[in-house]
Amino acid sequence: MEIHKLLVPELKHEVALTEKFLKRIPKDKLDWRPHEKSMTLKQLGSHLAEIPSWVIGTMDQDEMSMDNYVPPINDSVDDMVNTLRATTEKAIDSLRVPNEEYDKNWKMLQGGQTVMEMPKYQVLRGMVLNQIPHHRAQLGVYLRLLGQSVPATYGPSADEQD
Repeated sequence: MEIHKLLVPELKHEVALTEKFLKRIPKDKLDWRPHEKSMTLKQLGSHLAEIPSWVIGTMDQDEMSMDNYVPPINDSVDDMVNTLRATTEKAIDSLRVPNEEYDKNWKMLQGGQTVMEMPKYQVLRGMVLNQIPHHRAQLGVYLRLLGQSVPATYGPSADEQD
């Protein structure tokens, strides 16, 4: 089986769930954070929206230097949703490659030193796709703390049951 036929539906599913969460961010609370060490809603939502672009970065190059990385920040919920949608379409396209591409090594560099190196498939599964539910769960906590309803994800949500 072609690997992309497994990864594309998973990515689409995670992105659809993430979009539901992003749309629940209160537009007047973008600078809110639950703790001084936590990301703001704007930072967290922007981060979730950018994660599909990591798929592209993994598949289109063999290494990435984190030296000049600056997390993109969206100024509105609509911008977050639009970024999520746009990066997802490009990510899906980048996954449609022969299986051999997933066996190639990818590495992350910092200060010229290798921080991480593993096959692209492992990067996608372990470091990229797993980031989505991790940060979406953080967003769910933020929403709960702000009194917003939390969408259902892999099962029902207390906020969406009758």
